[in-house]
Amino acid sequence: MAELPPLNSLRAFDAAGRRLSFRAAADELGVTQGAVAQQVRQLEAHLGVVLFERVPKGLAFTSVGRSFHNRVADVFADLRSATAELKPEPNKVLISVTPTFAAKWLIPNLPDFTAAHPNIDLRIMATEKVSSFQSDGIDLAVRQGSPPFGASLDVTLLFKQTLIAVVAPSITRDAPHSFEPETLSKLPKIHDAHDLWPSYLAHLDVPDQSPRGLRLSQTSLAVDAAIAGQGVALVSRFLVADDLEIGRLVEVGEAWEAGGNDFYVLMPRTAKNNTPVVDVLTWIKARSAAAL
Repeated sequence: MAELPPLNSLRAFDAAGRRLSFRAAADELGVTQGAVAQQVRQLEAHLGVVLFERVPKGLAFTSVGRSFHNRVADVFADLRSATAELKPEPNKVLISVTPTFAAKWLIPNLPDFTAAHPNIDLRIMATEKVSSFQSDGIDLAVRQGSPPFGASLDVTLLFKQTLIAVVAPSITRDAPHSFEPETLSKLPKIHDAHDLWPSYLAHLDVPDQSPRGLRLSQTSLAVDAAIAGQGVALVSRFLVADDLEIGRLVEVGEAWEAGGNDFYVLMPRTAKNNTPVVDVLTWIKARSAAAL
């Protein structure tokens, strides 16, 4: 196994490679320019290769130096990231949400949050996977489903899963805004990953008579496709409340509370004494109640 070079030499090489200057690297590390140059020479001697060419305006990589620096810089970046995750940040709150919830509800409401809590650093992890409170460092999470979610969690209902069919205004221009089920069944359907159209049409007791529909991976994309006039989308009412209010979308057909797949916000009970986390939870609950 190859012997590792001294850490100080690697730090000097990393800084000098990012700056391409011994002087700038010295300023960053808080040492003298001569100390940085000496550490780099020691590293070159240890490796038996030349890492930099000295040029009039500073430094230039040799080909082997550039390749080695790419690897070293990645390692130091990972170390900095790991260290930052361990350091306590008292006003940081990390919330895990789906991309659709982030795009269609949370982000549009962020100006209100920032005005109410300017000192809280709210960070959003938008992902389809179920993040872990422990291993991913999540403080809060919005989940869609049915309780129980876990004995160690405080659970609050945010929104019932009230599904509505929505289309662009152009589609309803020459028709009544409330379509009969038979008319709705013939419109081109926009499907998302939940694929609730078969259940919704069964609830209306009509077959799907539409041509082949558009299939997308996320509800937010289905909403955007509906706004673009690509067909009719089936979405939770609260996700399109703003689009309905300003007239980008029109509700058609009968609303349906599917049940068993509502939206909840989850917080570990151990976070009850964490004031920023509780403040974010309180804001989300108040904002969602105001939207009902």
